[in-house]
Amino acid sequence: MRLTIILLRTFLYLMLAVSAASLHGGFAAAQEQPQAQAPAPLADSGLDQAVKDIEKAKAKLTSLQDSVKQSADNDDALVGLSTQVDELGRHILATSVKLRPRFDQIKHRLTELGDPPKEGQPPEAQIVTDERNALTAERAQVNAVTGDAENLSVAVNQLMNEVAETRRRLFAETLLRRTEVSVSVFDDAATAFVAEVGEFREALSSWLSFVWKFKRFPMFAAIFMSLATGLVMLSGGYRMFGRYLTRDDGIENPSYISRLSIAFWSTLIRTFALAAVLVTSYIFLNSFNVLRPDIAPVIGALFAAIGLIYFVGRFSNAVFAPGEPQWRLVRLSNRGAQSIGACLLAMAIVNALDYLFGSISEAMGSPLVLTVVRSFIAALIIGLILIAASFGRPMLARDGDPDAPGRHWPRGMAIILRLLGIGLIVTALTGYVGLARFVATQLIITGAIVVTTYIGLLSGKAISKQESFGDTFIGRFLRNRFDMGPVAIDQVGLAVGLAIYAVALLTGIPLILLLWGFHIQDLQLIAYRLFTEVRLGGINISLLGIFTGILLFAGGYFLTRWVQRWLDTNVMARSHVDLGVRNSVKTGIGYLGVAVAAIFGVSAAGIDLSNLALVASALSVGIGFGLQNIVSNFVSGLILLVERPFKVGDHVVSGTAEGIVTRISVRATEIETFRKQSIIVPNSELINAAVGNWTHRNKVGRSEIPVSVSYDADPQKVMDILLELVNEAPFVLRNPEPHVEFLRFGVYSLDFELRFMLADMGEGMKVRNNLRVAILKRFKEEGIEIPLPQSDVIFHRDDVVAPAPEPSAITVDEQPDDDTDDGAVRHLRGKTADGNRKL
Repeated sequence: MRLTIILLRTFLYLMLAVSAASLHGGFAAAQEQPQAQAPAPLADSGLDQAVKDIEKAKAKLTSLQDSVKQSADNDDALVGLSTQVDELGRHILATSVKLRPRFDQIKHRLTELGDPPKEGQPPEAQIVTDERNALTAERAQVNAVTGDAENLSVAVNQLMNEVAETRRRLFAETLLRRTEVSVSVFDDAATAFVAEVGEFREALSSWLSFVWKFKRFPMFAAIFMSLATGLVMLSGGYRMFGRYLTRDDGIENPSYISRLSIAFWSTLIRTFALAAVLVTSYIFLNSFNVLRPDIAPVIGALFAAIGLIYFVGRFSNAVFAPGEPQWRLVRLSNRGAQSIGACLLAMAIVNALDYLFGSISEAMGSPLVLTVVRSFIAALIIGLILIAASFGRPMLARDGDPDAPGRHWPRGMAIILRLLGIGLIVTALTGYVGLARFVATQLIITGAIVVTTYIGLLSGKAISKQESFGDTFIGRFLRNRFDMGPVAIDQVGLAVGLAIYAVALLTGIPLILLLWGFHIQDLQLIAYRLFTEVRLGGINISLLGIFTGILLFAGGYFLTRWVQRWLDTNVMARSHVDLGVRNSVKTGIGYLGVAVAAIFGVSAAGIDLSNLALVASALSVGIGFGLQNIVSNFVSGLILLVERPFKVGDHVVSGTAEGIVTRISVRATEIETFRKQSIIVPNSELINAAVGNWTHRNKVGRSEIPVSVSYDADPQKVMDILLELVNEAPFVLRNPEPHVEFLRFGVYSLDFELRFMLADMGEGMKVRNNLRVAILKRFKEEGIEIPLPQSDVIFHRDDVVAPAPEPSAITVDEQPDDDTDDGAVRHLRGKTADGNRKL
């Protein structure tokens, strides 16, 4: 007892000590609370660094403005300045964004401190007044810096617009610049050409001798590495698209999709392989210091000319197929295909040589008159080729024989070719040589790229067409290798078609933009803004952020499903948890995981969740004003779409509606009855009421046929006949196997019921009808009688009323109920004798 008292006292002392310590700690925390909640001081807020960044941005902007004015006549310099201006704008925006959290902290803290006490109110603590004043001053500084950043952003946008306008002006001036075309100009050009040839021969010979003596090994190494790169790319292309790079001469009538695919992939893969060789050769030669500054642009122009000639030749061979008319994509004769291909190749050679000689003139410092005359001659030659081509007869003969003489161009096409040719010649003769040269280049190169891109789009469309991808080599491989069904093959074909669309557009559009005066830096800037800064009104959308958000949501979704399966199979199943509890836990984890994944995905996509909160509050106000039913149906529709208690095509029963679900929307569900009546059921009714679904998991269902035979029949024989007939019927499942139930000894018959499972409940009526016909025929053959319903009726009457009538038969026909399955007609037969009538 004494020991117990001592222990109790010790326990009480300990409790008192703990209570005192907690009170002391709480008091100390209360005293320190104002300082803990106070925002970081001015030095830690990043405001000083923001001020420095803004000052640097102002100096950088002034320097860029001066550079733009000095480079007003240099498009290449303006391209580089445009990139710098864009980077400066993003830097200013980032500086302003960094101050937003600090501004929110100050605003929140000032709200907590409240307004200063008014006259007549008790004074507040000095520490609170000092803190409010400091925060107010800091907020003013933040507002000032943010204002400076906004002003700088406006100035940056104005400078960007100025650079773009200057570049457009330069482009227009270059195209529309008029040059005097006269005999003296040609004389000066001839003299300059002779001098240029001599200078270039000397420069080339000195460079070759220098390379052979001192740069022999680096040159061969660069060539070897570039050839290896091209071979790797070409071999990879042959591995992936080998069947689409070469034509099979043994195929007499190839399909349209085969012709398109071979034309597109053979042009694209082989051109890319050659381009890889040329580009890597130039890069390696330049990196190994093999190229001199005066020779490097000439080698680059030579490689570009080779690539252009090869691309046009490859393109014309793929589209026109001069020697293989069965692979031709256009209705041309053999001679017409050869002549058009030769014209395109000739124009490409003229363009390539003009570009190459222009690069040589620029490297050698030749006078501008030589470039003008050279472009003038190139424009005239291309115009004459177009005019000559317009008088040809390239179209396929009416009988379809490709070897027969062809027909003339359609009248509209011939006129267009002549107008283009005459227009080029007239434009060049009037002195607008730059415009004529530009149009000639676009006719050839841009036209070839556009047609190749269009062929790629047609290939994607043909492959993604339903039931088309399965006939291709890849489709047959997937079907045999992975045992994929027709639906899965069509889905893969759709994905492949979309991928071909992407390849065609991402290849063709940048090339066309480069030809029309854009620079690589412009394309990089466009791509960056497209993926990171798409502005719709006042909202900035980042495609890259949206894609990242989708990936995060997909990862969270699959992770949630994995956690559900793991908990169910490894934790709860081993613990013998009740099935209901397991299902509840799985469902709760599923909802929680999907919600968290959605939050992460939305945040990564750059969508402000506070905006969603505003939308939710607005919806709540709307619900309060009478939108309960609409919102109830909307939410019920979302539940139906997510949980999928039934889907389109299911056979459902809901209240008085029974039929096939044809459409599920967020407001109502459309059910089509078997009389082809459409019933629109609000989703809330389907959620709150019981709904029967005959095809919830699958279309398998049980069907029954009642059969009655007379007492004279053998029951086992009847069951054997029924099982034999049902096993021969289509759509009847063998597992579980059909069976016959001997139900009862009826009043006038033996009652059986044939029960069987159908693979598709939709075929039930047809199967039951055929089985009834077969049962009736077989019973007649076997002599098994299906009895009619019989009843005994006794009439009582006095004997003295009248003598007994002669026996007579009375027959009364009764129409059976609609629900009677056998449809038999009931008869009443009667006899009279000794005053009693028996029916």
